[in-house]
Amino acid sequence: MTSEKTPGHQAPSHPLRSSSKLSQLTRRSMLGLSGLALAGATVGAWPRLTGADIPGRGSKALNIAILGTAADAAGRQGLIQAFTAAHPDIPVQLQAIQGADWKDFFSKILTMVAAGTPPDVVYVATEGAQLFADKLAEPLDSYVRRDAAAMSDYFDDVHPSLLEAFMYQGSLYQLPLDWNAANMYLNTTTFAQAGLERPKDDWTKDDFSATLRALRKARPADFTPYYWTNRLFGGVVPWLYANDTSFLSETKAPGGDWLWDRFYANDPARSTRGGGYQWLAPNAEDGRVVETFDYLRELVAEGLGVRPESGGGNALVGLFGNNRIGTTPAGGYWAQGLHEAGMTADQFDVQFFPRWRTQRHQFGAAGYAIMRTAKDKDAAWEWVKFCSSREAMQLAIPKPNTTPTRRSMVNESFYAATGPRHWKVFYDTLDRFPTSGPIPAPPQQAAVETALMKNVSTAVSGSSADVRAAMGNLQRDLELALRRNS
Repeated sequence: MTSEKTPGHQAPSHPLRSSSKLSQLTRRSMLGLSGLALAGATVGAWPRLTGADIPGRGSKALNIAILGTAADAAGRQGLIQAFTAAHPDIPVQLQAIQGADWKDFFSKILTMVAAGTPPDVVYVATEGAQLFADKLAEPLDSYVRRDAAAMSDYFDDVHPSLLEAFMYQGSLYQLPLDWNAANMYLNTTTFAQAGLERPKDDWTKDDFSATLRALRKARPADFTPYYWTNRLFGGVVPWLYANDTSFLSETKAPGGDWLWDRFYANDPARSTRGGGYQWLAPNAEDGRVVETFDYLRELVAEGLGVRPESGGGNALVGLFGNNRIGTTPAGGYWAQGLHEAGMTADQFDVQFFPRWRTQRHQFGAAGYAIMRTAKDKDAAWEWVKFCSSREAMQLAIPKPNTTPTRRSMVNESFYAATGPRHWKVFYDTLDRFPTSGPIPAPPQQAAVETALMKNVSTAVSGSSADVRAAMGNLQRDLELALRRNS
């Protein structure tokens, strides 16, 4: 559907929904949000915006912000051209904003809001989904209902768990376009050296420990059987989910039936769907949380796992490619990274995360959010809707540097040049484990992540008694974090 509104015109809100809450936010409160998001940032790392960060400032075009570089923006020119061909009345200006990570990117967006120069549309990952939904983003409910017939193709192709991750208090705020689960990557060269086969789909935590011991025996030095990072995705959280717990209490808001009944009536997990995840209280002193941290501490103490480092997974590619790592959690995005690092399709493989009390997995996703301050929300919706089409997603995701949310795109052809052999693991993670959940990221995500990262290293570096003490500290830090901005 082509919008008839002139982009850039101060058009009224979508007629089916009023969106005036942002107008209630003062400049001071927005600056307060900026401070919240920056709470965990490194001192001295204030994300100063440059002129290059705000191209087209004052333009009438639809301003779209993504996390990335100028090269990333250039890589989406085909997408913009296709959109412009379909909607010649909606000029688009894409802003690639550099950031160390999503938290840094969100901080820069909040700075732009506080400065009175917000973008109209922002590409937001799970880590910031509830921050934006709570304060900045426009619900999509009325648009989805209005264009339900046109949207059916998208919802038929996308797993409902990915949509539920972007529900907040009963409303939908984003259409997820790409996602990744925390699966277990296996270095097949080191597995062969240890005489190991690819583990079974239902391998257990104990099977995992035995695998690491075999890897260590085959490679006593200059090698890490299990490498993990200290962050919300792929760190301790997948192990907590596998042990049927988390460091935050998880509940679901009521609502959302309008979406599930219309598009997912036959979902086997329909009865579990709700109006979005809620993480309202800390749960760090739960017995299973303590048990999980103690297991990871034992892996570190036995020399099977590295003491976790902060940062993203990209730094691990070189170590994994040089056969200095046996296993590590990562998502489908690693397939392209390992390929570009020189690994062939038979030199690595992937498997589900090991089972503990459950085999529930962790995932993260991303999609476009319409800002409540958007100049023309109807035009912004046309961009969001277009980007959810198969044509647009094929232009935006031409290679496996992430996992498309459309199941039909996750096929043998997509991984033909890179591997891994068992690429089906990526989408099967949701199809076979439909209760898998998103990164625990309440609106106070920045402070919550800082509290977690601060205490993980301490918890896995000492004795079993130290774990309980660290969880007590984490509980108190989380209580303070969740009070912020409440």
